[in-house]
Amino acid sequence: MAKAVVIGAGIGGIAASIRLAVKGYDVTVFEANESFGGKMHEFWLGEYRFDAGPSLFTLPHLVDELFILANRNPEDYFTYTRLNPITHYFWPDGSKLKAYADPEQFAREAEQQLGVPQQTVLNALHKSARLYNGTADTFLHKSLHKAGTYLSPDVLKALGCLSDLGLTTTMHTANAQQFSDPRFVQLLDRFATYNGSDPYQAPGTLNLIPHLEHNIGAFYPKGGIYAIASSLVKLAEELGVVFKYKQQVERIITKGSQAVGVQTANGKYESGIVVSNMDIVPTYRKLMPDKPAPEATLQQPRSSSALIYYWGIKREFPELHVHNIFFSQNYKEEFEHIFKYKTIGPDPTVYINITSKAEKDDAPANAENWFVMVNVPHNQGQNWEELVTTTREAILNKLSKSLKTDIASLIEHEQVLDPLLIESRTSSYAGALYGSSSNNRMAAFLRHPNFSSKIKGLYFCGGSVHPGGGIPLCLLSAKIVGELAPKVSTPEKV
Repeated sequence: MAKAVVIGAGIGGIAASIRLAVKGYDVTVFEANESFGGKMHEFWLGEYRFDAGPSLFTLPHLVDELFILANRNPEDYFTYTRLNPITHYFWPDGSKLKAYADPEQFAREAEQQLGVPQQTVLNALHKSARLYNGTADTFLHKSLHKAGTYLSPDVLKALGCLSDLGLTTTMHTANAQQFSDPRFVQLLDRFATYNGSDPYQAPGTLNLIPHLEHNIGAFYPKGGIYAIASSLVKLAEELGVVFKYKQQVERIITKGSQAVGVQTANGKYESGIVVSNMDIVPTYRKLMPDKPAPEATLQQPRSSSALIYYWGIKREFPELHVHNIFFSQNYKEEFEHIFKYKTIGPDPTVYINITSKAEKDDAPANAENWFVMVNVPHNQGQNWEELVTTTREAILNKLSKSLKTDIASLIEHEQVLDPLLIESRTSSYAGALYGSSSNNRMAAFLRHPNFSSKIKGLYFCGGSVHPGGGIPLCLLSAKIVGELAPKVSTPEKV
């Protein structure tokens, strides 16, 4: 049987292993850490459970698709519910808005709470849906680096949308031209952070992102985000995939222009193809230091990172939901601090994820598990110890004022994750969560492709390559790899 090696058991690597196993490969996954998941793992602080990394789940059909591909019933492994409301927004002026799952209800809420015309909101969501549906099959589901992509009938749909994609304007400008209320503009601008970008630099194309959440929906997996990874690992193992933990790959082995395996501390492992789910920068710098690297790609500006405080809060807040956003007063200034000054501003926007709102067992009775995150620059040698302390104070002041409660006095357990730890635990270069940013209109085309043009049998998946970061795009990167990998002559039945 043809052998395949996957480097890294992040969500992209797990999904790639499943697709390759279904295709007939004998797959081994090497993971440097003690378990699977990458950024998508869980931990406990006392009686409080936390998802450590991603917290938003959209496009659940991309997970279901993997079970269906393997002739399994997804519900036997993995279930989820649609969130309603999706997010509760809070502004410094005291205004609030609940983003309901139904677009009509969301639009009515925007009109009632912010004075934004209901029809204008619906028009924006309809446009986002039209552009996404017209371009996703070309720009997200396929490689942008294969000629066949541009010969597909889907390209005609994409070409019909180009004039409305906002390639020549920024995301913020596009939103400000459509909405006069700065609060609603801020709400739409925040979707740039879904791939670690700055709405004042990123192209208007990113206004496709709200479609995923506000038209298709945001979902909560039973068991938390970690359940996505754990259910897929169970499926992979049933298909014969072997996971080798605490086995860091030291080198990708090549023979001529062909990838033939990997080297670990435990020895060499031969394979017909190699898939790296590792960040593209360390993949070249550490695993292929003797091979020419695509410097223009590797030196693209990095995305933002995150500073996360995991707090066990010994009180319940009925006004909060699973997802909550407390906006800054000056959004432009906040992003200037992140991308221009490479630091954290004095008034960061604060995101709080509380999974105990969906699953009571994630926190003790009359308590909540708060995942408190702010967007921050990737690591460039900043004094993170100082930034962790000053930002914690700024967050507590903001939340205490908005919620009219001394939040610090309610913190029963605490743990912190900063860009340095993100890099050391997940090999994300400089702690950047999404590889390169999308702060220019050609960013999508400048991401590394899902295959090597110089080394046959070498493929790439995960958030640092095409089509980008976040759970859905990582799953799509694995799908592209699965389609690019050569067919096995006698695939086994699954």
